[in-house]
Parts: sequence; structure tokens; C-alpha cells
Amino acid sequence: MLQAGAAVAGASFGLSGYAVAEPRQLAVRRYRIAPPNWPDGLELKIALVADLHVCEPWMNVARVQRIVERTNALKPDCTLLLGDYLPGKRLLRFARTIPAQGWAQALGQLRAPLGVHAVLGNHDWTDDAGAQARGQGPTGARLALEAAGIPVYENDAVRLQKGGRPFWIAGLGDQGALIRWHPVYGWVAYGVHDLPSTMAKITDDAPVILMAHEPDIFPRVPDRVALTVSGHTHGGQVRVPGMRRFMPSQYGNRYRYGHVVESGRNLLVSGGLGCSAVPVRFGMPPEIVIVELGHWSAAVQS
Repeated sequence: MLQAGAAVAGASFGLSGYAVAEPRQLAVRRYRIAPPNWPDGLELKIALVADLHVCEPWMNVARVQRIVERTNALKPDCTLLLGDYLPGKRLLRFARTIPAQGWAQALGQLRAPLGVHAVLGNHDWTDDAGAQARGQGPTGARLALEAAGIPVYENDAVRLQKGGRPFWIAGLGDQGALIRWHPVYGWVAYGVHDLPSTMAKITDDAPVILMAHEPDIFPRVPDRVALTVSGHTHGGQVRVPGMRRFMPSQYGNRYRYGHVVESGRNLLVSGGLGCSAVPVRFGMPPEIVIVELGHWSAAVQS
């Protein structure tokens, strides 16, 4: 009995130690996707960097720099930053903040022929006392990214070309940006997103890639969008068989992770790189996502 108890205790200790160590790993997850409205001859390689949650010691500037170097080595056509650069108040029980200038300068070293493009996440708003008090931006995270040369899209879009073939990158304002008291529901998160006005800025029939930090917008995304890319869920962050996971989505596990196809429309949800609430990941190592858009159908992993 004692031996069995010791074995269980040892296994539990080993698992807990791994769960603390896993956040320091770095995987590359690759997808090949052929959206139904994607034009012939346009082949696009995109890197997705999501949910860094920068803080000491779990995701310090040196680690951000290593992620930047690894992303650059993958040679994407463009790199999309999907929000949540700030750690969140609950994680700061275990960590220390890092000035935005430091991590933004590190991200400013990302290189891609068609540029680096960013949206903000909910923590980039809720951690910003000034933005919360004003009820509007710009947030400190946005100002830091723009000072580092990275454009931030909040209900905006840009038209790009590869090999003479155009496409659009659109970025949605965050869907949980402002925390306000409601007399019936208590503290409620309100968004600054505006999907109709974002889509109105797209002026031709070239394909659209939509950046949205939270995937919950996906049921309302029009067929006009070839691919929606999101983060926010961390893929569940801790995936233990039989254990119920908290999922920060009104849809539960529906948009938890990976490539989702609904009614011919495509969503890709990154597992992200950092941690939320606690500095632990299990069964969902930090990942850079590479998605190749063209006439392929299979997803592959490396």
C-alpha cells in the first residue's frame, strides 16, 4: 500500500513538474487549408503568434526574442499577432509585469515580406486602467506596438499583394475590451468590435483573412471571409483526460482549438504561447502556427 501510495505521489509530482516545465517548450503546428473561395495561383504562408502574456519569469523578453527568431526562421509571407500581450491580473499573482516597450521592441524584430500585422486581446484592454477609465483606446499595448513599427488593426483592413495577386487582412476590435457593472448581471465585458464596419472597408472581391482575438465572432463572419484566425482559448491550456476544462467562450469547446469548418467557412484557433491565470500548461505546449493557404486539404503537424 505504501509503495502504491508512493508511486501515485511520484507520478503526481512528475506530472505537476512537467506541467510547470511545458510552458517553456515551443512547438510549430502546421496546417494546409484550401478555402472554397480561395483563388487559383495564390499560395500564402502565414505565421500566427498568439497569447504571449508577457511577464517575468514565465514569458520574459528573452523568451519573446527566441519566439521571434524561430518565427522569422520559418520564413512566412506575413506574420499575424493575435493579441493578449499583457499577462492578466490573475497571472500576476505568480509573476511580475514587464514594460510594454521591452516586449514590443522584441516583436518589432519580426520580419516578413508582406509585413507584420496585429490585433489586441481582452487582457490588452482589461489590464489597462487608463483605457478602462476612459472607456476607449488607444491602449498602451497598441501605442507600444505601433512605436515598434507594427500596425494594429481595430475594425480596419489592409489590401496586400503576392505575385500580383491581391488579398486583404482585416483586424477586429476586441470582443471583451471594457469591463462594466450591470445592475442585473454584475461585471460584464463589452466589446469594441464592429464586424460590419470592418467588412465595409474591403472594396473588391479579393480574398479576406480576418484576425479576431476571440473565436466567438465566427458564427457571424460572412462567407466573404476565406479564413478567420484567432487565439484566446489557449487550446484549453491544461488538457487532462476526464477533467473538465474552463473555456473562455460562450460556445464551450466548439472553437477550442485547431481547424474548424462550419458551412464551408474556415476558422483556425491557435493554442497560443503563454499562460492565463496560472503559469501551467499540460497537453497543450506553446506553439507558433504556420498556415499555408492554397489548393491543399490536409493538416500536418511537426
